[in-house]
Amino acid sequence: MSSSLFRILTIVLSFFFLTGFVPILSFVGPGVTVLTSGNVYKASAQFIVNQHIEKETGKNSFALIKDTLLSEETDKKIKINSFDEDLRQLVETRIKMTRQKLDNQNLQKLLKKRIEVTRSILYINNTTQ
Repeated sequence: MSSSLFRILTIVLSFFFLTGFVPILSFVGPGVTVLTSGNVYKASAQFIVNQHIEKETGKNSFALIKDTLLSEETDKKIKINSFDEDLRQLVETRIKMTRQKLDNQNLQKLLKKRIEVTRSILYINNTTQ
């Protein structure tokens, strides 16, 4: 009796695995749910939801969630990089403005000094003549 049951089980399982007739992996999740919780309704609902998601998107629920999470992470990285780039540009423009102001101040100081030197030279020349 057990050998005939073993043969039938082997034939059925080989039919499932070798022909691709039934997507076995879609039954694994609900099967585990039935075995662990004993809740057939929950397992059948899980199977129906997975089939509906696969029909709508062409992806199973795990692939859909993975793609969604990856796209959200990518969006966050893009926003962070955009913020970093904006901050870098702002700091660079502020540095340029500060350098320009310092250069102008140094130029003014140099100009005042030259004017004083020139006046002193001219004053010396005027007094000697």
